[in-house]
This record gives sequence, C-alpha cells and structure tokens, in this order.
Amino acid sequence: MILNRRHLLNVSLATAATVAAPRIARAETYPARPVRLIAPFAAGGPNDLMARLIAQGLSNSLGKQFYVENIGGAGGNVGTGQASRAAPDGYTMIAVAPSYATNPALFDSVPYDPNRSFDAVTVAATAPTILTVHPSVPAKTVGELIAAIKATPGKYSYASPGAGTPPHLLGELFRLSLQLDMVHVPFSSGGQAIGSTLAGHTPISFGALPPAVEHVKDGKLRALAITSTEASDALSGVPTVAQAGYPDFAADIWTAVLVPAGTPRDIVALLQREIAALVNLPETRDRMAALGYRPVGSTPDDCAKLLAMEANRWAKVIKDAGIKAR
Repeated sequence: MILNRRHLLNVSLATAATVAAPRIARAETYPARPVRLIAPFAAGGPNDLMARLIAQGLSNSLGKQFYVENIGGAGGNVGTGQASRAAPDGYTMIAVAPSYATNPALFDSVPYDPNRSFDAVTVAATAPTILTVHPSVPAKTVGELIAAIKATPGKYSYASPGAGTPPHLLGELFRLSLQLDMVHVPFSSGGQAIGSTLAGHTPISFGALPPAVEHVKDGKLRALAITSTEASDALSGVPTVAQAGYPDFAADIWTAVLVPAGTPRDIVALLQREIAALVNLPETRDRMAALGYRPVGSTPDDCAKLLAMEANRWAKVIKDAGIKAR
C-alpha cells in the first residue's frame, strides 16, 4: 500500500507539472506567435494610428509580429465586444479610447462588462482638448465667455465632433455645471466642427488640439483654454482651464491598452513595461506629438483607476444632459 501511494503521489505530481508546463512556457517564451491588437475604430483615425505605433514598437522590441485589426462599429462597441470574447492568453489586445468608459452610459447595452471583461495594461498616452471661439466673439478669457453667455441666453452654440464624443461631454459638463443657456451642434468629425467655428456659424468649439493649432496661430480662431490637465507646448501662451480658474472642466482624451480578463499577470507586466518604454522613446514621442498625444505608460493599477473614474464622471454628465447614442 505504501508503494502504491508513493506511486500515485508521483504520478499526480508529474501530471500537475505537465498541466502547469504549458502556462509557464507561454509566460517565459511569450510571444511565440503573432499578437493581434484590435483597434475598435476605422483605419486612419487617432485610435488606429496610436494602435499601429504601439504594434510596430512591440514587434521591434519583442521580436514577433504585433498587428492591428480594425473592427469598427457602434462607437467602438463591436470591436470591444469581440476582444472581450477572445482567449486570455496574451495574443489578443485592444487599444481603447474614452468611448470604452462612456459607452455603457450612452447605449442601452454594450457587448462587454467594463468591470469584468478586461484587465488593464497601461494608459499609453493622452491628448489635450481645447476651447476655441470665432474672433467675432468678444471674450478673451473663459470667465469673459461665461459672462457673455449668461448675458445673452440662447445666443451662443458650440460645435463638437459628434454626440457622445469627449468634446461633446466636456461641453455639456461646462454648460450644466455653470447653468449656461447654450446649444450643442454635433458634427461627424473634428474637422467639420472646427470648420463651422472658422466660418462663424458655431461661435464656440470644444475639440481635439491638433486640428485647431494652426488656425489659432493664424488668428482665425481664438483659444481660450486648454481643457486638459496639462498645458500644451504647441500653444504655450494658452492657459489650462485650471489656470483660468475652472479646474472641474479638465479632461484628456486617452488611449489605453487592455487584454481579456484572466491574461497571465507576467504577460500583462511584460506588455506594460514594453509599452511604457516605447512611448517614452524620443522618436516615439515625436511621432505621438504629431498626432497630438503625450506619452504616459502608466501602471495597470493606475490605468484601471482612470477607467473607473472616467466611467463614473461621464455617466453623471450623460444622465444629467439626457444624452443617448444615435
């Protein structure tokens, strides 16, 4: 009986080691095959370009192909849903934008659970947003703009890249918090929104920084504030909203990298280290700057905290403003 028990124990240990070996081997030799990085929006936009920059950098540093697969639709929901159903083995990643945090409040349902479907890897980068006005608007500061809107209720409208986009939500936060009577005019892109303000049709615009920079420098738009947490080197003379006295309106656009929940922690740690190193390389910083992004490379914990904070913050704005995805 003793021999039999020892034999069974040895067999059990050997079996356990065999079962564990593939998982250990995956972690130690990862990546052993190409890795898919889903961009849940169409090719050519900021999310896609950031995803391609990350994929190229990881391919170079880890020696296996990381490739971008664009799966657009429903404001990012289609691609995010597909990523949530992928195997948690490190061979599927997703680059998400603020829509990941806001869509659960915008849509009646989404094909993923923002609290359970993914593990955070890192916030790769953030991009500033900006509040601009047409030169015909007399306001030279945020405070003067607020005073002008309050003095003439219903006169002013603001443009955004579309209903439910981060600039729209920022505009609604601005409107609701200060009880301003102003009208939102949605467009289908940031370029169209800026174009409307340039033409004077929509005197105020909330939007991404890059499309506005040259127009501000040319005097065709007046920048009142960078509506993000940090000032921009591209427009060094423009204050942040905090510097202007309105810190509650600070918000960034960001790109975060996630993996399906349950992905081995050492793979998550490896990806975080590699992406953080990548985005802080001088050549990468230059390429991101051209897209309007700043490098971050946060820890997984900090990334998860940002996602939760963003979801809570914008859910209230969406509810209070009565915004629904079209």
